[in-house]
Amino acid sequence: MFPKYDVIVVGAGHAGCEAAHAAATMGSRVLLITMNMNTIAQMSCNPAMGGVAKGQIVREIDALGGMSGIITDNTAVQFRMLNLSKGPAMWSPRAQSDRMRFSEEWRLALEKNKNIDFWQEMAISLLIKDNQVSGVITAMGVEIESKSVVLTNGTFLNGIIHIGEKQFGGGRTAEKAATGLTECLVKYGFEAGRMKTGTPPRIDGRTINYNILEEQKGDENPQKFSYSNTSPLKHQLSCHITYTNPVVHDLLKTGFDRSPMFNGRIQGVGPRYCPSIEDKINRFAERTRHQIFIEPEGWNTCEVYINGFSTSLPEDVQFKALQKISGLENAKMFRPGYAIEYDYFPPTQLKRTLETQIIENLYFAGQINGTTGYEEAACQGLIAGINAHLKINEKEPLILKRSEAYIGVLIDDLINKGTEEPYRMFTSRAEYRILLRQDNADIRLTHYGNKIGLASDERLDKVQHKRTQTKKLLNDLKQKKLFPNEINDNLLKIGSSEIKEKVSVYQLLKRPELNLSLLASFSDELNLYLSKYNTDILEQAGIEAIYETYIEKENKLVEKIEQLEDYRIKSDMNYSTIKALSSEAIEKLTKIKPETIGQASRISGVSPADISVIMVYLGK
Repeated sequence: MFPKYDVIVVGAGHAGCEAAHAAATMGSRVLLITMNMNTIAQMSCNPAMGGVAKGQIVREIDALGGMSGIITDNTAVQFRMLNLSKGPAMWSPRAQSDRMRFSEEWRLALEKNKNIDFWQEMAISLLIKDNQVSGVITAMGVEIESKSVVLTNGTFLNGIIHIGEKQFGGGRTAEKAATGLTECLVKYGFEAGRMKTGTPPRIDGRTINYNILEEQKGDENPQKFSYSNTSPLKHQLSCHITYTNPVVHDLLKTGFDRSPMFNGRIQGVGPRYCPSIEDKINRFAERTRHQIFIEPEGWNTCEVYINGFSTSLPEDVQFKALQKISGLENAKMFRPGYAIEYDYFPPTQLKRTLETQIIENLYFAGQINGTTGYEEAACQGLIAGINAHLKINEKEPLILKRSEAYIGVLIDDLINKGTEEPYRMFTSRAEYRILLRQDNADIRLTHYGNKIGLASDERLDKVQHKRTQTKKLLNDLKQKKLFPNEINDNLLKIGSSEIKEKVSVYQLLKRPELNLSLLASFSDELNLYLSKYNTDILEQAGIEAIYETYIEKENKLVEKIEQLEDYRIKSDMNYSTIKALSSEAIEKLTKIKPETIGQASRISGVSPADISVIMVYLGK
């Protein structure tokens, strides 16, 4: 019935879709197994992609040849660049999506790929021989063979949904949990744990009084995620903002005695940076209100997402509290919010490729690794799919460094530090964030995508043109001078100090209050010259001019730190024989099996003194 596949991907969420697309586009014969073909790439929580640090990840996925950026551009209803009041290294793109169209667009994109087959059923076990995966077993007892398997099970592994005192099995509302795989993996020596996440109620937008809410429009000149030829939005939907109040808080407290979070029924650890509304009013009792975002779910639906009101309180308490929020007095609820507990596998059991250490050719990606967020899942799926294909074709793996991508930071954090709570990406997690900006992801990563067969030659040519033009523009800006009588009046108007003699445009760009657009408005000659360049090249040149000194410093730091990556460590290294190592270091190093001194230095519990001891030992 089935051929032997190169890659089987279990789960068709954001991680599974990227994994299947990547492996298939690179040439593997792929089977994508999902319990429901109608919920492929379902946005289970908020209908949005991107945000702080997450937007950078979507740009990186796109630069490598993944699909999340393209799908988002084709289904967006609003686009905003966040953090524009801060430096360019902090700018982060975010798009509100049409939930139904996002899922449909992903499915259609996968169906167009002739190397992808589909099978709607639950995978309950793995075929394993000599510590190497060779396929999966489905709930109907069907055995399907493959050279590699990528597990992207999301919140479905033994999932339990909680609403007040009610609890029932499920991986998502109205969808059953996945059983069998956890038990199979534990039998082979994997360590498993439990995590928790939640989602807010959905309400009928026709019952909201938008007139008294604060409107949040999209950008006046919206950008887009993908570096390909997708189109920016011409029309946008607005989001709206409202707030809870003391009456809302008091009503919510009446359900605390029935809350699964407070009465001990939920054992899993939830996301620290996305707490439920009951957790907020409990932990921050001094606050009289919390911000609530009213987010549309699409162009043609009245369903609305209540961002900031995640909860697992009883449905009657949720409903009463919602109707005490300004603008929601007459709100009708489509479905209540809920919490969900699910199994995950501590990611310290993985290699840098996301292949498991215990079973060869078996890969984990997404929430199974303890992460939270569509973007975090998608990038893991992309890397797992890429490396599964490369491994079975005996090619070098793709491993991104911390200095090359937020994706590299995320995977490095997971496998070396692990996580005991849902891991979410922040710019603060990246020590080289001036290098890892949203504007230069194409320059950083497209050559990798092209080398492995995901990003086209056309896209690589486009990047090389951008680099060449940016370099030419920067050199010209160093030569072009502006004179005091030409710009001093305008400088004073914006509160910038006058110049005493002619100064290059490049030097003026280092002033935080100036940019190329502003300087062009001061000089007709400069404006005419700059009109020859595309917006992305002007932006790139302006940012590189601002950060020149900082970029040089970070590049030197990268060179220094990455020298440690040249020191290889054998996988069978017996750390217990090195007596000068701390007991904690021996335990962590034995468990994680770092491949280099650099990786070992980033493991929690391994001190600089331990690293020195290992280097002396390797020297001997």
